[in-house]
Amino acid sequence: MQRGNSSRTIADVGASLKDVAQRAGVSIRTVSNVVNDFPLVAPGTRERVRRAIEELQYRPNAAARTLRGGRSGLIGLVLPELASPYFGELAALVTEAAERRAWTVLVEQSGGDADRERRLLDGGRTPGGQAVDGLLLSPWSLGAADLRARPAGGPPVVLLGEQDADGLFDHVAIDNVTAAAAATHHLLATGRRRIAAIGLQPHLANGTAEQRHRGYRTALAEAGIRPDPALELEVDRLHRPDGAAALRRLVEETRRFDALFCFTDQLALGAMRALYQLGGRVPDDVAVVGFDDIEDGRFSTPSLTTIAPDKAAIAEAALDCLATRLTPAGAVPSSGTPAAANPGRSIVIPHQLVVRESTATRTHH
Repeated sequence: MQRGNSSRTIADVGASLKDVAQRAGVSIRTVSNVVNDFPLVAPGTRERVRRAIEELQYRPNAAARTLRGGRSGLIGLVLPELASPYFGELAALVTEAAERRAWTVLVEQSGGDADRERRLLDGGRTPGGQAVDGLLLSPWSLGAADLRARPAGGPPVVLLGEQDADGLFDHVAIDNVTAAAAATHHLLATGRRRIAAIGLQPHLANGTAEQRHRGYRTALAEAGIRPDPALELEVDRLHRPDGAAALRRLVEETRRFDALFCFTDQLALGAMRALYQLGGRVPDDVAVVGFDDIEDGRFSTPSLTTIAPDKAAIAEAALDCLATRLTPAGAVPSSGTPAAANPGRSIVIPHQLVVRESTATRTHH
């Protein structure tokens, strides 16, 4: 006669804190500190515990965590659009990094709608009514004044992207001005002088397009080139069709250009497709640089030169900010909002210019 549970493993019945502690060779208290993201754990020990958590597939009991510390173990991630490759990649990286901290991520799509962004920001709850311990928010429509007007008492918020709130919240972003200037300088270094910019969005409050436009103009000025407003094109969205439509406008209006700086890779891929359909050659006739380093650009023909933000570092830094705000030792009041003595931090994440075929030196026949 066989016992019904004789073949069950830890994974079948669910690993405990004790199981993780034994696997990592540490105390149960140390495992608890890592799970709750308390800062006073040595990096090597923290990594060993996280590895044991992954190997044993340990998942904290959410109800027990809520009873013990008033926490749900849930964090919210609010992004403008999930169909965007950039935001899709970022969401995956945030989810993976959160799992290592034993957090669950609830992803919400705002669509860039101001009312929806405001409801998610103000309430600290998802549309389904689930309370979250903290919120990562990438706002498109809310300006700094909207962010400052958030009612007190909500969970801590970390802003992603370009919109800041004057130190009220932690803020994680890359230096878009410097990055855009680097992209434009690269085009100038290839001998291009009539560089069009595709991606201006004056209808949005997030500041992304404005900062990339500023970097573009800065690089032109440093090269002694006066900007031509006719080569600076607005778009409704940052997608492939918008890039293609902007390129066709340039051609139809007989604007002379020999390079494109596109504010996203999607715009660049759309513009390159339109150029191909119109008989243009990239990079022989027109050199093209994008922004975001999405996977499609690595496999396009030609492959796309781009600005590559360190997306994994963005995810890690944002979660580290939340962990600090949620830790009692971090002087966070019971309301969960940043204390006056701990103003929001502005964390700048590295980027790099990745040179590919779309900006190769002109060939001569």
